[in-house]
Amino acid sequence: MRTSKLPGLLFFTALGTASATFLAAAYFARRVVVPSTSRREDLEVKRVLSTEEGALHIELPSTPLTTAPGRYSLWFSSGKGHARIGGVVDEDTRAGTVTRLVERVDSGDLHDARAGIWSGYAYSKPEQLGLPFEHVMVQVGGGIAPAWKFPATTDGQAASTWAIHVHGMGGKRAGALRGVPVAHKLGLTSLVVSFRNDGDAPPSFDARYSLGQNEWLDLEAAIQFAMDHGAERLVLFGWSLGGSMALRASDLSVHSDRIVGLVLIAPVLNWTETLTSNGSSSGLPGPASRLGLKMLGVAAGRWVTGLEQPIDLSALDWVARAGDLKKPTLILHGARDKSTPMAVSERLAELRPDLIQLERFDVPGHSLEWNGDTEKWDAAVSNFLKSLSAD
Repeated sequence: MRTSKLPGLLFFTALGTASATFLAAAYFARRVVVPSTSRREDLEVKRVLSTEEGALHIELPSTPLTTAPGRYSLWFSSGKGHARIGGVVDEDTRAGTVTRLVERVDSGDLHDARAGIWSGYAYSKPEQLGLPFEHVMVQVGGGIAPAWKFPATTDGQAASTWAIHVHGMGGKRAGALRGVPVAHKLGLTSLVVSFRNDGDAPPSFDARYSLGQNEWLDLEAAIQFAMDHGAERLVLFGWSLGGSMALRASDLSVHSDRIVGLVLIAPVLNWTETLTSNGSSSGLPGPASRLGLKMLGVAAGRWVTGLEQPIDLSALDWVARAGDLKKPTLILHGARDKSTPMAVSERLAELRPDLIQLERFDVPGHSLEWNGDTEKWDAAVSNFLKSLSAD
């Protein structure tokens, strides 16, 4: 009796496993493309202290991120509060805590914060750079996308070389402000842009990310804006997803001949490997990740993903397409980036040493290279931009 039931038991077990894999894959595929409207404030704020000298300190749990050198920020009060966090002033290894300097509080009451989000947004507003700027509007396919323009002059004339700064997935344009000071110092006008589904620019028709496949069209609109306002040469700064967008624009833009260089910070160069890595680190089995990626790439997956059109991941694989690259490129990438592995950047740099310069940073987390070593970051970008001017 028991052995006669075994085939049926195996069948239903297999069926259950297949169903679980499908559901996990569907969840994975949707999570990749559906914009997140909020993030959980999962970093405990143990206490905020005012010193006798008038300085403000914050005590946090010790983690690789909170103990890393450099300048970071903390978002709190459901994103309404923001503080810039400076260097470590004390670490209690027995208690598992670290105390850091609070350089400034931009908004909210930090003393009331009980938890927050650790971030690389050293600037939350353009005013904090201390540079002249203006609010401008870029005409994109779905309407108007707001941007910040930081004008610069060279020999008393309006700068003819512009830097266009593009933030990453799930972020805001304030995250790209970190690249403006060095560009401005070298006489480049900066345009810090928004793009579809980031909460500032108009959403796409399907309200879904397309991993750069379509977002680059909003970057193209920003390029057109720059050309219409006096730009003759362009450098594209792309952070994470913004890096993928910059590569696509350099390949497809009608003004590609005016793009003289790319500065890519922790760029996504191969979405298949990046997403598989993220799925694995989240405990998602390999078969579910692979199936989820297939759902993104076929029209039949639309009922799961909500995408208006499938995503051609092969067209976004810049390692496989290394031979198509034509622009001098500086890549700045952290060795301990688990979200977008630096190994992919290393492979691309090995394939195209004639065009690509890779600057490695020993910093944990994603897109935190500037935060961990601002001096090194600025020097690498400055040297790269000067080399473009010499060409």
